[in-house]
Amino acid sequence: MLPGWVQTAASVGMAVGPPLVYADQTYSIIKKRDSTGFSHDVCGILLIANITRCFYWLGSPFELPLLVQSILMIVAQLLLLYICLRFRPVLSPESLGVSTRPFKFWQWPEYRNYIELLAALILCHTIGYLVFGRSDWYPTALGFVALGIESTLPIPQLISNFKRRSLWGFRLSTLLGWLGGDAYKTVYFFLQKSPLPFRVGAIFQLSVDFAILGQKIIYGSPPPATILEEEDLEQALTLATE
Repeated sequence: MLPGWVQTAASVGMAVGPPLVYADQTYSIIKKRDSTGFSHDVCGILLIANITRCFYWLGSPFELPLLVQSILMIVAQLLLLYICLRFRPVLSPESLGVSTRPFKFWQWPEYRNYIELLAALILCHTIGYLVFGRSDWYPTALGFVALGIESTLPIPQLISNFKRRSLWGFRLSTLLGWLGGDAYKTVYFFLQKSPLPFRVGAIFQLSVDFAILGQKIIYGSPPPATILEEEDLEQALTLATE
């Protein structure tokens, strides 16, 4: 049995640690005025997963620090998403108005489009909870959905890195935060005997983190070709206006 002060420190770290991981990434984007290298799909995964997790808590209450973590993460990702869109790359699907996804999902040009989707998600969860909230299966299903979605968090970044053969723009501090945070929460979930969805999701997420670490070692962080194309485009536009 761990001492009381250790448990308290662990709970505080679990609540505030994961949202703080993205502080350096946010600062880097603002400083460079460019979100190239960071997939804002990460924001989408975290927002959808943590909103769903809050409704999971209503039907099957889990540790309070994990609920606080979800609320803080929602706030942090709303801010990061806004910054990513404000400083999106010139050649991004949102800037060019071109997307291969159905309904241009999560590649919309306006911030309000994302907020409208999240509001619709909250409405659907509210209706679902009012109808099925008292049943045993519904909260459990929500838990697996929420933690299943969250466990896919590093996958968009993994795919983006693979396509560009570079981790340019993706902060090492964010990667280390993912590795350290996911390792920490995996141990935390097993020690606290958290519900099964938390433990399964944490193990899967940690494995993908190590795959991205392997990409960092293999690819490094050279500027991808798209960055050079954007610089050429900006220079051409500057000359055209002179």
